[in-house]
Amino acid sequence: MTREADTQAATTSERPLEPGRLWQSALMPVVRITTSEITDWETFHDLFARVLGFPDFYGRNMNAWIDCLTYADEDDGMPNLVIESGDVLTLQLDDVGAFAERCPDQYAALIDGAAFVNWRRIEVGDRPSSRSRSG
Repeated sequence: MTREADTQAATTSERPLEPGRLWQSALMPVVRITTSEITDWETFHDLFARVLGFPDFYGRNMNAWIDCLTYADEDDGMPNLVIESGDVLTLQLDDVGAFAERCPDQYAALIDGAAFVNWRRIEVGDRPSSRSRSG
């Protein structure tokens, strides 16, 4: 999925977010994550690789997940979804309470991983690039 192909010029208040689609709201790009698809580590990585367009060589572990999101504003093939420099990618997590209960390790890793992505970027003088919210 690329920004050019799947970004819709609509605010999130104008239409509901479709799972796995990048929407450009008035303030930031938003990707809706259907967490009900996650049941274990395999499905966690399947979902994020598909929805965020991670490259074929994606390592399917949290280090690789962090790397892909750290460079989401660089058009270097990691990931295929590219946000504008300075934008913050919002991961809208559907049914986050059930996800946290069903998959506590994956939920904690997602929250910790997103925080680490932002810490890593701040350490080198860049803006944070990701945030999560429940949908």
